[in-house]
Amino acid sequence: MTKRRFPHSVYGVGEEPDPRFSLANERTFLSWMRTSLAFIAAGLALEALDVPVWPAARYVVTTVFLLIAVIIPIYAWSTWKHNERALRRAQQMPGPRLAVVISVLTTIAVVALAVGLIVGV
Repeated sequence: MTKRRFPHSVYGVGEEPDPRFSLANERTFLSWMRTSLAFIAAGLALEALDVPVWPAARYVVTTVFLLIAVIIPIYAWSTWKHNERALRRAQQMPGPRLAVVISVLTTIAVVALAVGLIVGV
């Protein structure tokens, strides 16, 4: 009797890779999840703490941080699946797909926060 592993679309193909590679892939997934939690904390901190930021900038930055926090877990799961499948098939690893979008959104939020701090003072 074989045990079914989830997701079958990943574990149902190819051969078992070296466990070190699968564990590294899992650590990367967990790092993305930790990053998502940090964006949630940053967004909530802007609203909860009395930061002297222009209200419009605070709203925009909080929204962008929370949007990024929602995108990251979806990206992390998708990346984990693609990487694990590539490992099992002994294929070349796929490149980052949304990392540039996340970086651009983060940059926009940080610039808006800096402007909001200057205007809010």
